Amino acid sequence: MPDGALSDDPLSEDRLTDDGPDDTAGGVTADGPAPEEMYPGGPEVEVELRPQRRLRIWQLAPIVGLAAVGSLMFAFPLAFDFGDSGAVIAMLGLLICSCSAGWGMMAARRVGYTWPGLPPRGSGRRPDWRVVLAYVLLVAVVVVLAVWRVARLR
Repeated sequence: MPDGALSDDPLSEDRLTDDGPDDTAGGVTADGPAPEEMYPGGPEVEVELRPQRRLRIWQLAPIVGLAAVGSLMFAFPLAFDFGDSGAVIAMLGLLICSCSAGWGMMAARRVGYTWPGLPPRGSGRRPDWRVVLAYVLLVAVVVVLAVWRVARLR
């Protein structure tokens, strides 16, 4: 093939590079509608579809009220030793405090909150046994100390 055959080929001079044509204005090609064309009614508005995860006042009020009453019932007999009925009132206060704490934990779980170190509800992950063991030991120590203190009232 003669050398002139390649030079006469019109495609040999206007070859494309690996990444496209070199003569684009500003380095970018217009390949879609402008933002004004996409949203003719004004700017785009983002709306959160999920409700916010927080406890409402109607969920918190009974929990806080029961916790306050239970704490007072538990603390006053322990502090002032009301005779023979002090241990019974203190145990009733401890029971009410425990119930309000459980009620608060269930309300928080329903909203989507979790204890530190535990996976979120519905994530499919299993909780770490060391974290669960630490929580169980903490609750057991608090219960043992409370029962021991009430038992010393007698």
